[in-house]
Amino acid sequence: MNCYKVLYKQIFKSGDFSLAPIRYEDRYDIMQWRNEQIYHLRQNKPLTKEDQDGYFENVISKLFDQEQPDQILFSFLEHGICIGYGGLVHINWNDKNAEVSFIMNTALEANRFQEIWSAYLVLLEEVAFSDLKFHKIYTYAFDLRPHLYQALEVNNFIEEARLREHCFFDDKYRDVVIHTKINSGIILKLATVQHLDITFEWASDPDIRRYAVNKENIQYENHRSWFINKIKAAQCLYLIAEMNHQPIGSIRFDINDEKEATISYLLDPRFHGRGLGRLLLYEGAKTLLKKRQVDKISGLVFKENIPSMKAFSHLKYDKVDNDDSSVIFEKIIKTAV
Repeated sequence: MNCYKVLYKQIFKSGDFSLAPIRYEDRYDIMQWRNEQIYHLRQNKPLTKEDQDGYFENVISKLFDQEQPDQILFSFLEHGICIGYGGLVHINWNDKNAEVSFIMNTALEANRFQEIWSAYLVLLEEVAFSDLKFHKIYTYAFDLRPHLYQALEVNNFIEEARLREHCFFDDKYRDVVIHTKINSGIILKLATVQHLDITFEWASDPDIRRYAVNKENIQYENHRSWFINKIKAAQCLYLIAEMNHQPIGSIRFDINDEKEATISYLLDPRFHGRGLGRLLLYEGAKTLLKKRQVDKISGLVFKENIPSMKAFSHLKYDKVDNDDSSVIFEKIIKTAV
């Protein structure tokens, strides 16, 4: 297997999916998919086997040993079988950003487009943000596939720019749409006894209690007993969110015997209004799926808690029950969030 000198890790895994440094054996499958999907690519003509062999031998082979390659490409695998390829291209090492590139097996697009894109982005973000410490990744797409934008937005990419009538396709000028995701800097760590006091401080805050299921004031000794039980419980994943080495909130998943995880999360009130709640919910669920096998994630939200209502809705959680004061959101898990 080829290895990228620039990467600390080479194989990135999540569930049934993985990224591996682009494999020579996958080159003709990749060629076929590119030729089938040439309409949305910056590719002027169909590739031949000679073209593909030459590209792998003269371009791809040189990337692995470079300190700062202009692209880092992977084979995207499901159960070890290549079902797509892509990576980070047009890399700007000074500004720490790169364009996201991805093509999947054309036969999978009709029924698994969003599922596969989501699984791919989870892994590529690990490459870009965790391994390479990039600041931003982005997509540059001809306005031909609205379902792509849905997949990007579910994964917390934001439409940053639209270049009007920027490309000519099928006798018509079309827009180019740019979606971006910035490295939030949020790091999730398992809660420990060291977090007892800060979690009590958060839980006691009037702004936090306002949206809690139990709105009664909390006593320190009661919180201590509850907290110790939670961090020791096998059926609980309790995570503390940090930014710049400072705790900013928590997210907890209580998992029952039916593999259903119930969410409870909060942000330190000093960090409200920055859009971090949605990021915490997204990153927390992603971490859960790496550590535990669950079939469903759900959360109860009071309707007056507008930021949480928006966060669950933005991340495509379904409303399954509601009354005059609250809504239950849930997501059935197929692969990654």
